[in-house]
Amino acid sequence: MVNNFPPTNLLNKYKQPQTQQKPKYTRASIFYINDLHGKMTNMERLYAISKQFDYFTPSYEMDKLKLASGDIILGENYLANKVAHNFMNWAGFSATALGNHEMDVVPTKMSELTKEAKYKILGANVTVDKGTPMDGKITKSFVEEHNGNKYGIIGIAPSDVLDRVKHNKSVEEIHVSDIESTIKSVQEEIDKFKAQGINKIILLSHSGYDNDKRIAAETSGLDVILGGHSHNILDNVKEGVNLLTSKDGEPVILTQAGKDGEKFGVLNLEFDENGIITKAQNNLSTTREFRRVLPIKYAVEGILGKPEILCEIKSAPPVPKNRLISDNPNVSIIVDAMKDELGTDIALLNAGNIRGNFDVGTVDSRLISDITPFKNNMVIANVSEKELVDALKVGTKSFVNKGNKPGLFYVSGLKYTVNTNGELVDLKFIDKQNNEQIIDVTNPRADKFYKVAMDDFTATGGDGYFPKTNPNFIEKIFDFDKDKLACDYIKKMQSPIEIKDEKRITVVDAQSGQPV
Repeated sequence: MVNNFPPTNLLNKYKQPQTQQKPKYTRASIFYINDLHGKMTNMERLYAISKQFDYFTPSYEMDKLKLASGDIILGENYLANKVAHNFMNWAGFSATALGNHEMDVVPTKMSELTKEAKYKILGANVTVDKGTPMDGKITKSFVEEHNGNKYGIIGIAPSDVLDRVKHNKSVEEIHVSDIESTIKSVQEEIDKFKAQGINKIILLSHSGYDNDKRIAAETSGLDVILGGHSHNILDNVKEGVNLLTSKDGEPVILTQAGKDGEKFGVLNLEFDENGIITKAQNNLSTTREFRRVLPIKYAVEGILGKPEILCEIKSAPPVPKNRLISDNPNVSIIVDAMKDELGTDIALLNAGNIRGNFDVGTVDSRLISDITPFKNNMVIANVSEKELVDALKVGTKSFVNKGNKPGLFYVSGLKYTVNTNGELVDLKFIDKQNNEQIIDVTNPRADKFYKVAMDDFTATGGDGYFPKTNPNFIEKIFDFDKDKLACDYIKKMQSPIEIKDEKRITVVDAQSGQPV
């Protein structure tokens, strides 16, 4: 975390106003985060980091802002979301964009969480139905003032929210504009600030890197876009990557700090008297390099209770470089728990659901929640062989999809092979006696059914694996998530546990057919 310059000097690159007087400069430092996804251990570290940021440089020498770009929470678990809400207050963030995972929470619960919020939730491209719980709780923009300097802060939600959130009251009552309308809304807010004489303007965007580049190029008067949603890592200041040009030829700085709170950013800026950035320095740092502090740890435990010790891990395979398109033996325990604890034939867990891994040493219930931070209800579904194959094929297409999304299915009760062209090559059902039965992936049966454990996000069309409308194959819905099943399952296992690679998913080269 660096609050000093030498930063990138933008004076010669972009047009500057001609003046006979020596210009006055304003220096600002922005501590920013995005896409924490409810990772509580990283929140504890980020709290400590935020306090270091507070004291590193005196606030009278540099305006200091703390801003977030959405997806701070994840899933529906009220207590976990309360931790995230309190983290935002404790760390002193003034605002966050509305992310798609903020809309995981049903509006009545979200409204309750925000009653004591000291930060604003921003969505200039959001409309909320009148009289509903979140009516009046989402703001388009606001003015933040430091040392007499005014900053216009705007926020936007993701235009693809309907594809990223399971169907609930949030998407029925809260509406997000498409990207074209969003760009117009951003410009309207900029123009309002300009009319007030405010010329330092920041956008908190949960719209993704490609849309953020469009917004930078198609608006006038925007200085900074603190981005999120697409999980890019944008370190330093690089022309054409995150140093962009606005519609009127002025510099726009774009940031993103990856996902899961693994990194955080500090953006140092110098503005001239006309609000144009003349110098910039953007630094990303790794959150795990900082320690969790006891006061915040105890405060979190005051909300969640003390974690339960479950077992010891003796050995575990390395974590894959790209969890979305790789087998991940670390997840086998969790999908096995889903299948065995619910007594189903098969369990499916989308790779995007996993945000951590097991390490050698003690495992407690907090670690399980960190590995699977989405808090969605478990379901048992009656799934035809054809529906199963179609869903797996949605995942295998991730090899050729942008960003490798939505990701493969981790499985229990199945083994399958996928090639690097995103094609499902073969599939085997493993029954409870460990016998293998081949499923014809080119002509799966519509009249053969399996009991399948999954979460309700997947079962109701999340990420497009199954039909978006509430499918009639759901037989039973539970009021708990997979982390409860994993904890119950692990406690029955003989400790210490060795996690082994069982080759449940094999990836082969599309040309040679050889494993990669």
